[in-house]
Amino acid sequence: MIEDDLARAPRRLFTRRLRLETPRIEHAEAVMASINASLPDLRFVAWAQRAVDLVWAQSFTRRGERFVDEGDALIYYAFERETGAFAGNLDLHHFEFEVPRCQIGYVADSRHAGRGLMHEAASAVVDVAFSLGFLRIEAHSDIENRRAIRFALGLGFREEGVLHAYERDEQGSLRDVVLLARLHPSLVRAV
Repeated sequence: MIEDDLARAPRRLFTRRLRLETPRIEHAEAVMASINASLPDLRFVAWAQRAVDLVWAQSFTRRGERFVDEGDALIYYAFERETGAFAGNLDLHHFEFEVPRCQIGYVADSRHAGRGLMHEAASAVVDVAFSLGFLRIEAHSDIENRRAIRFALGLGFREEGVLHAYERDEQGSLRDVVLLARLHPSLVRAV
């Protein structure tokens, strides 16, 4: 796998209930509304610690669009097909092409919790990663973020261990991070 393989990643995906698109400025208002409505559930998301305005959201979507264009990340915003409602954003990042592996991130809109929309979206993004040639997808979650850890486990990721004093939170405290991973089906050994 080489970096150029990312260029063939689809910019739009469709699942049974969702439309996933790479960031565009037109998404800024939906992103803003989602963050502001979901703040109580976003304590582990560094970039979502306070209410945001439209200017911030426009900058955020432009930056996401640039990351995708430059091959630094593959980002999707998930929208309900029927209503157009924003369900959340997902991304693949921290690419290591020699392995090849990457990390997945996901941030849900709390207004749609419990409906399985983010599971559906994340499953599609995992499928894209494997179709591009990645053999290992990792999820890193703060040790106290049980919801994100359960989510990854529900996607077929396995907990591999804890990275102690791995990163700092918004207050500057060192945090432990749970490392979860899912391997390409060709690497999974029969039990």
